[in-house]
Amino acid sequence: MALAAFSACGGEEAGSAFKIDNQLTPEEKKQGVLTPEILWKFGQVSDPQISPDGRQIAYCVRHYNLAENRGVTSLYLVPSSGEANPEKLTDEHGSESNPRWSADGKTIRFISDRSGTAQIWEIAPADEKRTLKQVSDVKDGIRAFELSPRGNRALYVKKVQVGKTLADRYPNLPKANVRIIGDLMYRHWDTWDDGAYSHLFVAGFAYGALVGEKDINEGEAWDTPMATDFSISDVCWDPEGRYIYYAGKKMAGKEYALSTNSDIYCYDAETGATTNLTEGNKGYDRRPLVSPDGLRLAWLSMETPGYESDKNRLMVMALETGIVSEATKNTEEGATTFCWGDSQTLYFVSGVNATYQVYKADVEQGTVAQLTSGAHDYTDVAAKGGLVAGIRMSMSMAPELFAISAADGGSTQLTATNKHLYDHLTLGAVEERWIRTTDGKQMLTWVVFPPGFDPEQKYPALLYCQGGPQSAVSQFWSRRWNLQLMAAQGYIVVAPNRRGVPTFGKAWLTQISGDYAGQNILDYYSAIDALKAEKYVDASNLGALGASYGGYSVYYLAGTHNNRFKAFAAHNGMFNLESMYGATEEMFFVNYDIGGPYWDKRPKLSYAYEKSPHKLVHRWTTPILISVGEHDYRVPYSEGLQAFSAAQLQGIPSKLLFFPDETHFVAKPQNAVVWQTELFGWFRTYLKGEQ
Repeated sequence: MALAAFSACGGEEAGSAFKIDNQLTPEEKKQGVLTPEILWKFGQVSDPQISPDGRQIAYCVRHYNLAENRGVTSLYLVPSSGEANPEKLTDEHGSESNPRWSADGKTIRFISDRSGTAQIWEIAPADEKRTLKQVSDVKDGIRAFELSPRGNRALYVKKVQVGKTLADRYPNLPKANVRIIGDLMYRHWDTWDDGAYSHLFVAGFAYGALVGEKDINEGEAWDTPMATDFSISDVCWDPEGRYIYYAGKKMAGKEYALSTNSDIYCYDAETGATTNLTEGNKGYDRRPLVSPDGLRLAWLSMETPGYESDKNRLMVMALETGIVSEATKNTEEGATTFCWGDSQTLYFVSGVNATYQVYKADVEQGTVAQLTSGAHDYTDVAAKGGLVAGIRMSMSMAPELFAISAADGGSTQLTATNKHLYDHLTLGAVEERWIRTTDGKQMLTWVVFPPGFDPEQKYPALLYCQGGPQSAVSQFWSRRWNLQLMAAQGYIVVAPNRRGVPTFGKAWLTQISGDYAGQNILDYYSAIDALKAEKYVDASNLGALGASYGGYSVYYLAGTHNNRFKAFAAHNGMFNLESMYGATEEMFFVNYDIGGPYWDKRPKLSYAYEKSPHKLVHRWTTPILISVGEHDYRVPYSEGLQAFSAAQLQGIPSKLLFFPDETHFVAKPQNAVVWQTELFGWFRTYLKGEQ
């Protein structure tokens, strides 16, 4: 149930004065450990774009101001050699995203909202005055863009009203407020279907301005780029600037809700013809990218219909012949993201043992080699002009930009966006531990220790239950579920890669589908039982927490834990699988992972629904904190309300945090600080005996 923002660095209120708040106060320096407030002082690096000659990298950094309850993203530039500090190209009078270099390397174009709506702007990095010029003036703004390699055409994304509004249907009733629904899928992730959809537009680009426009998805009642991330990575030009390749899920209603069958389409900007290139594959096809010589098309493809967590195969098509091969056919894990180096080489990110590394594939030889290694995650990779670069993070480091050696995978850190924070903060040690499970397997579990850990003392412990459910407990850094922040409150954090997560092979991943309450729950117990045996863990004061499927896990543990835990916290978790099935939006997810509708009484389905956490509430005795977002349509907030009512009516100490303006995540700065303050206060009360 992962969610990515539309752009790697999104926009905020236009033109308003904004002051970045990224400095520690004297009191925070004295305290010297992470707090919920300090997390919002970290800048987040994203979207690296290498100049044509490989000498410079443009990228984005997002900063926040907790008092203003918002953030802004600025554009930066750094030499790829690492011999000079980054330069800031834009100020805080707008929020920038989607940087792209011109073919000659003299200009960077990007999206900015500084004129009131999101438009294309440009800057010449060599211009010491840092003069900004607005390029587009599209009504209501645009979401993202790509210029053709020759610079004579542009494609961009904007919303188009396709379906009728209530005002169209009832013009004489202007005060009416009702949604009239006759089919699935009437809402998705965090928004209701209002008949407006993202479409691709193509236009000429001459004398620094857009000339004319054409909606290449005219009349289509679905999103391009695809919901819910609307990523511009789903769209690309060919090197000649004639063809546009894009991913689309061209279906609507119930069919859309039941299917993962997206395809790669080729649009001819000269003839207007559109061709489906992947019609034979019934799973996801996404992220098309043409090789520099224009002879090959690469994309990510899932084979199994309806299975959103299938292996993301990296496919390559010879465009002249249509012959398709898989670059990752000899690897058990697929790719999360990729780029072309030269026209024979692909660089991609893939998971191994709860880390994400950069790999190199030779598409002619059919070979794949792991390029990087270590306790970190690469989340993005780019290559150009002989340079390979990527965004890297770990449990102890927010995302930063690194240059990577294509020969041996060695890395050079190019940005140190948050060094001024780390200089005054003590983070906990992170240990990789392999724990034997009940069925004799070995499970990687991350253990994060409190800052200043003393093995002669005893500490309460928190079991972290991962969501997804098919998401690795990797070396991630998060403003929401930050394991270092948990450890900084004085806890041993136990984070197991239980059954159902990727990076440990297909069998480990697929075991969970249809068996949410099975081996993976036993894996949780294996992890916490192994750690509570350590002399430095206070076995009488254990807690468990998690969100989404992790919330389901907490609810299920609450009914089966045999007094292991003294406190729980669940965020937006699945509680009643029958009501979850009836109220969620992407039906393909519950059909595959739970097995189908609750009214289907086949034995496998009966087992899944009989193991729903709500059937165990008569065994609940442990204090529980529950939090929900009103605009979470994946796991509707009523799931949390049911769990809270069950606890309250049985006299179990419980608290509900209801966020009217949040979704599946608590994303707004001040809401997040309240949520984490309440979360840690809850555990402080029940695990430490403090008010």
